[in-house]
Amino acid sequence: MQRRNFIRGTALTSLAGLTGFSSASTSFLQAPAAATFNMDYAFHDGMFAAHAGRDFIDQIKFGHEHGFRSIEDNGMMGRSTEMQSKIGDTLAKLDMNMGVFVITTDSWHWKLSLTTGKQEFKDVIVRDCKTAVEVAKRCNAKWMTVVPGNFDRSIPLDIQTAHVIDALRRGTEILEKHGLVMVLEPLSDNPDLFLRYSTQSYMICKAVNSPSCKILFDMYHMQRNEGNIMANIDKTWEEIGYFQIGDNPGRNEPTTGEMNYKNIFKHIHKKGFRGIMGMEHGNSIKGKEGELALIKAYRDSDSFL
Repeated sequence: MQRRNFIRGTALTSLAGLTGFSSASTSFLQAPAAATFNMDYAFHDGMFAAHAGRDFIDQIKFGHEHGFRSIEDNGMMGRSTEMQSKIGDTLAKLDMNMGVFVITTDSWHWKLSLTTGKQEFKDVIVRDCKTAVEVAKRCNAKWMTVVPGNFDRSIPLDIQTAHVIDALRRGTEILEKHGLVMVLEPLSDNPDLFLRYSTQSYMICKAVNSPSCKILFDMYHMQRNEGNIMANIDKTWEEIGYFQIGDNPGRNEPTTGEMNYKNIFKHIHKKGFRGIMGMEHGNSIKGKEGELALIKAYRDSDSFL
């Protein structure tokens, strides 16, 4: 029997039955849990800290009470093995899912440049994928984010692309055996980053040709880099494994910027996506007021059925 199913089978059926609540979170047990959303939105550590406190476990329980059924945690690989397991156990008891974490064990992540073709970078991606497998087991994860790194302007673009494909294939050879998926994230943070467009990511996923290599379509980044969100989702749909959310400008919750997330969510849902939608953004308003505003923004944007 799988560890997750065993934990679910032996868990108590109500959140009130769980132990280990801090005083910051027990008050939420007095009201019935909110209805789940149409889409599976995944919050991150700190998003509900004003209400639930700094303990991520208590934040997870608070999020569950308000209808959320997933989390994501970019820094999961940097947590202790004890905390990774504790998060996994909590999610299983609450029948929640683990979204992405970033494949990295050190500062290589933002500097890693698979574009160079150098053996040292290939070794890092292989090493980190092996480590990620063990982390995924502890926290019940399936998806992990990969960023190839920066351009190497001394090498022709097509050669850089070939180097990236070669390195990613080495990583997928490890992940495939365990049913895990790396999701490539095109970013808008700076112009030196190699992976920037959804169509570019689509081409690389096709070339890697593995069920363990898909696109992380971060709609905030794609709005900044290319716009035309729904049309580009349609074009790259076959290779999308995961979505992330953030309004532009500001990278905060839906309804705070120019993007019509109600229509975007409706479009994605209508296409049949039932996977995790990561809330990789900030809160536009600080404190408890901001957390309640964030929940309301998701309720409003999710009310498309």
